[in-house]
Amino acid sequence: MSYNKENYRRVMAEFSKKNLEAKTDAEKRRDELHRLFPEIAKIDSTLSQTGARIFGEAMKGKAGLDMRISKLQNEVNELSSIRAELLKKHGYPEDYGAVHYECEECEDTGFVGEKMCKCLKTALVMAGYESSGIGKLLKTQSFDTFDLSYYKGNAENFRRMEANFAKCRAFAENFDTKAPENLLMFGGTGLGKTHLSTSIARVVIDRGYDVLYVSSHTLFSEFEREQFGKGDADTRKYFDSELLIIDDLGTEASNRFTVSCLYNLINSRLLDEKSTIINTNLSHSELLNTYQDRIASRILGEYTQLPFAGKDVRMQKLTAKNG
Repeated sequence: MSYNKENYRRVMAEFSKKNLEAKTDAEKRRDELHRLFPEIAKIDSTLSQTGARIFGEAMKGKAGLDMRISKLQNEVNELSSIRAELLKKHGYPEDYGAVHYECEECEDTGFVGEKMCKCLKTALVMAGYESSGIGKLLKTQSFDTFDLSYYKGNAENFRRMEANFAKCRAFAENFDTKAPENLLMFGGTGLGKTHLSTSIARVVIDRGYDVLYVSSHTLFSEFEREQFGKGDADTRKYFDSELLIIDDLGTEASNRFTVSCLYNLINSRLLDEKSTIINTNLSHSELLNTYQDRIASRILGEYTQLPFAGKDVRMQKLTAKNG
């Protein structure tokens, strides 16, 4: 797995800043203590020389080294106790001059040894939510909140949606860039295509992969801005993301330019073996009529097809609410 490179750079910069600020704040607190209490400054000066003193003892030879080190350690412990008592006497906590990291485990570096700390993983997941394009939806839409009971009015529809749900969950939980797979979710509005594709995105992001979710309108608008120099546009991300989810394909204004862009994007991702999910309200015949055969054939031939059926869930919820 590989986290979004831009997110990784940004989050690591934030961690570096946190680490530096924690050390700077501790230094300011120590300076305050030394300015107000010379006796504490003297103790800290002595304690800061502990490493050099240990090295000096080691250079004297092995004979009696353990005893000398033990004596030195006792001195350090005694000075530390005196320091703690002085701080308490003056109304300061014992760790007032210590560095206070947000994460004591990794000391705000993001790593414990060579292993990524859980705090960095969490930060990267949250950054992935934000950069995916569906940050708000990810807060409420998941596999746990997808309610199959809305499809129970028709046994065949229920079986179909139950199978779709299982397939989407397996896709997310088994997502692997070394074994790419593509999904085509098609059917009428309000049947759960966005909810399930968002649920997939959430799990895949949580597992550390780079996911990008975009509506077809936004997608082609950005291609147009790039092509005609209308402001900043970065379409490379649509080719590079480990999982690209295109929502509402077919709602864009279709023309030669958009068809060419779509073909290039889909074909490039297939050749690069990168997974793509397409959501559309278009039927097979409408896909063939809207796009060239070379596009429709790639979608219908290279994507696992998940037909959505049932009654508009949003309308069912609205009816129940106004009930």
